[in-house]
Amino acid sequence: MPPALVLLRHGATEWSISGRHTGRTDIALVDEGREQAKAAGGLLAGRTFAQVLTSPLVRASETCALAGFDGEPDPDLMEWDYGAFEGRTSAQIREGRPGWTLWQDGVVDGERAADVGRRADRVIARARQAEGDTLCVAHGHLLRVLTARWLGLPPVGGRLLALDPGALCELAWEHESPVVRLWNRRAQ
Repeated sequence: MPPALVLLRHGATEWSISGRHTGRTDIALVDEGREQAKAAGGLLAGRTFAQVLTSPLVRASETCALAGFDGEPDPDLMEWDYGAFEGRTSAQIREGRPGWTLWQDGVVDGERAADVGRRADRVIARARQAEGDTLCVAHGHLLRVLTARWLGLPPVGGRLLALDPGALCELAWEHESPVVRLWNRRAQ
């Protein structure tokens, strides 16, 4: 069977709890996020990976370590660059741009969905060449785009997927077709 790609979204941060777009701002986990990371590690206990990749941002690398893994930083796993919308909530952005959505309208002075999709494609190519399963520890929007690309959808297909802090997902295969085997699993 071809290798699977296991995704772990970083645990909660002050900004994720408040709904602020957190792209490149490097902020740490809160206590709840640390507990989510440890719980995810419990769900992954005993599982081995050919490679463990993590966003170089502290919230992802800390999640990786607390889950019990030593990750290799990969800049392609950085979160979407939200540009001028960094640190703002969707409600704040909509005050000046009614009806705004990230997926439909994008951001000012940041990345387009296609840019994030190209980074996700590189991660997928690396995972598919591995001699076993890959664990990726990263961020909500990036992982949603990566999943869309795994399935052969355009990057904006990630809008169809919700992903909670500290959640695990598994992208795998059914015969020769890429599928989502597990989505948004968290320890109870």
